[in-house]
Amino acid sequence: MGELHVKERDIVVPGEVLATGMDFLPAGGAYRDKELIIASQVGLIAVSGRLVKVVALNWKYLPKKGDTVIGQVVEITQNNWFVDIGYMNDAAISLKEGTIEYIPRGADLSQYYNYGDYVVASVCNMSRLLDLTMKGPGLRKLTGGRIIKINPAKVPRIIGKEGSMITMIKQATDCKIIAGQNGYVWMSGLDPEKERVAVEAIRLIERKAHIQGLTEEVKSFMEKELGVKNDIQ
Repeated sequence: MGELHVKERDIVVPGEVLATGMDFLPAGGAYRDKELIIASQVGLIAVSGRLVKVVALNWKYLPKKGDTVIGQVVEITQNNWFVDIGYMNDAAISLKEGTIEYIPRGADLSQYYNYGDYVVASVCNMSRLLDLTMKGPGLRKLTGGRIIKINPAKVPRIIGKEGSMITMIKQATDCKIIAGQNGYVWMSGLDPEKERVAVEAIRLIERKAHIQGLTEEVKSFMEKELGVKNDIQ
């Protein structure tokens, strides 16, 4: 009979025994050593049926095809824009993937995306280069607002289940917010004070992503800072 030695959302460290016996299977961040399942990284426990997973509390961004990312244009050539997305190599947007419009060869590409511009893009290829596309819903150049950088490991917590957390912050602060899976978050609000509260709410989630009851804590924080009751669920 297998035995689970940890609970959902426990914080564990490398080498810690998570379960014994063959009734449980290691998933990400854990491995099997004979009868033992052992943590291979610092993180939070997530148990799904027989699977025991350690979700990292801190990691560097590793791109995956289909990821939505936010990045800054850092170089323009005849055929590509190169974008810093916080990865070890800059990503490329080709003429073909730059827009749904036809871009003739020799066109001034800075008229579309210039040096220093931030864009929301999607990872479309990871073979020779890390390629991005601007073709898709919500993919665009960002204008105005501000960019903040968070730990990529905390992005799912900031978004919340089915977008619940980020929606709560948007509605409470009247801010537009986009969270890239690479840890760049763009936000824009008409009221500087509400925008400040949105930033601090995201920082609060980043600091306390591992605790339970975080939604209520964030909700209470915004109510206190904004001085209004937040009825958003």
